[in-house]
Formats: sequence, C-alpha cells, structure tokens
Amino acid sequence: MAIKVKKIEIKSVSDASGLDEWVKSGDVSADEIVAVIGKTEGNGGVNDFTRILSDEAYRRVLANHGTRNDAEIKKIPMVWSGGCDGVITPHAVAFARNDETGPNDEDRLVMGTAMSAELFPEDIGRIAMVEKVANAVRAAMADAGIEDSKDVHYVQTKTPLLTVETVQEAHSRGLSVACEIHDSMGVSNGTTALGIAVALGEVEMPTDKDICRNLDLYSAVASCSSGVELDQAQIVLFGNRKGAGGNYRIGHAVMKDALHIDGIYDAIRNAGLDLPERARAEDLNGRVINCFMKCEADPEARLRGRRQIMLDDSDVHHHRHSKGAVGGVAAAAIGDPAVFVSVDAMHQGPKGGGPVIAIVDMGD
Repeated sequence: MAIKVKKIEIKSVSDASGLDEWVKSGDVSADEIVAVIGKTEGNGGVNDFTRILSDEAYRRVLANHGTRNDAEIKKIPMVWSGGCDGVITPHAVAFARNDETGPNDEDRLVMGTAMSAELFPEDIGRIAMVEKVANAVRAAMADAGIEDSKDVHYVQTKTPLLTVETVQEAHSRGLSVACEIHDSMGVSNGTTALGIAVALGEVEMPTDKDICRNLDLYSAVASCSSGVELDQAQIVLFGNRKGAGGNYRIGHAVMKDALHIDGIYDAIRNAGLDLPERARAEDLNGRVINCFMKCEADPEARLRGRRQIMLDDSDVHHHRHSKGAVGGVAAAAIGDPAVFVSVDAMHQGPKGGGPVIAIVDMGD
C-alpha cells in the first residue's frame, strides 16, 4: 500500500485550496487521503481556534470530492499544531495511500494507526497511561505491517489533558490526579512519549517517579500533542517496509540542542539521501518533503555554555522562544520555512533538544 506525500501551504486561516487542487489534479483521490499533519497560525494554546478552522476546511474538501460519509471522514487522523512563531510558514502535509506495491528489496514509507483504551483523568502522568499508550503503539505497528521497531521513525500522537470537569469527575470517584490542570498538556505529552519509548524498546518501563522528572528517559521518534477533543490516545505511526511501493522514505535523528543543525541533516541521511559531511540546503535538490521536530527550552537555562533567559521571560512564553529559534534553524537547514516545529517536548528527545523526522522523495 504505497504512500504519497504532499506539502501544502495554508494561505489563510481556513484555507484548504491546496488540498482541493491536489485532488482535482487526479494525482490522488479524496478517498485515498489517510492523514494530515500541519501547522496553523494561532497562538498554539488550548484556545487556539485556527486548528479547528484548518481541520474543518480539510475535512470539507474530502467530503466534497469523496465517497466516505461524515463518520468515516471524522475518523481520519488530522494533527494540527498551532503557532508559527518566527519564520515558520503555516502548512500541512497530506498523506494518501493507494493499492500499489513495490520491489521487495526496497524500503518505502508506510503508515499505521490505532486508538488506545480509554484514558481516565487519573491515568495522565502515571504508569497506567504509559501502558495504554504502549499497547496502542504496538497495534499501530501491526497496522503498518512493521515487525521490527527499528523500522519505526515517527510516532505522532494526540491525547487528552485535564479540565475542571474531568478533575471533578475523578474526585467524585474518590481518585486523585497527578498534576495541576495548567500543567497537564506537558504531562500528557511526556507520559505518552514514555509509552512510545517503552513500546519501541527505547527505554525500560519507568516508574511513576520517573514521569516528567527523569528527562534522561526519552523517545527519539515521538511527537506528542494533547487537547480536549478525545479521551483516548490517537496514534499515527510511520516507518519503512520492504515492498510497500511509492517513492518516499522516512528517517530520524535527534537535535542535541536548539542549534544542532547537523541533527537535521542526520535525519535526512537516515531517510536515505546521500549528503556531504558539511551539508547545506542546496545539497538537498528539492528531495526533502518536510522535517518534523519537537523542541523545548533547556531546563538548566543554558545553551552551549551561555545563559538563556527564555524561562524567565514574563511577556513571551518560553515555548514561543524555542519554537521560533528552532524553526529558524530548520528553515535554514532545508531552505524552506514551511517546517513542522512543536513544543512541550518532555521525554521527546534529550532535554534542550528533540527528535527530528525527515521524509524524502527517493525518485521514481
């Protein structure tokens, strides 16, 4: 089942004309679209309505041109990350799957999805959530036809966070929650990342005390997001598999810190492109579809020995500082400001750094 991938610029808050044009071109059908991952131009917070507008616009295109009903279209995973700080351009990457296959000696991009068991408010930040996410990641691997966890290069998730209502519901059952409501987005992301790491054999099963504290434990392929839209973990998993067909491969590496541009090129090499030792954007020849990365301010407020002040800034949240900085490094690396950079990266790459995933076009 070959995957096609296309980066689409979002020209206004609710624009989906690029997806509409791709479907109308005949290169793909609306019914072949199986996932969308994108950046929108809002504030990136819980109340970022631009994510909703993009989601509605993209699903509307699929409804207008395809045969799937509303319930089927609603199940298509679409992950929207708000906040285009610095030079980041709003965009989406759409994934389409057809029935083509390819040579059994060539690894090509595949995708699998799964939903976890229900996540209760008392699970967030605790081992119960790690276990439920790990089981769902294993199910997504099976859905993608991937047997070896080393062939997994990107796991994008969406999980629930705490609200006043869900905390009250847990208390009504005599149960406690692991964190404050305003901390639950990061805690949900971090706990999910540990579930991914456990499923893929990157770390052993942690303890409750490790969660969001022992930052030496992390996944190198996790990109985790959370919100109020669901009460399960939604898993979208990408890797390479022989015989899958298509022109695309995926790879990953890590940025050791916010300036580690070589980590981006290492991910591109891991995806299959040969690059010189000191690579530049001009060496990519338009073969990189996109890079997806997570970042976070170093909790020690240092960068290559220099003092950093983003954690002390009362006017601009450190998430926006780090996203803008890493977005600039990534845009320079690939020569394109339409890059996917997301924050709240606990247990997603090393502290102060983060995972980098690259999808490349290997040619016909």
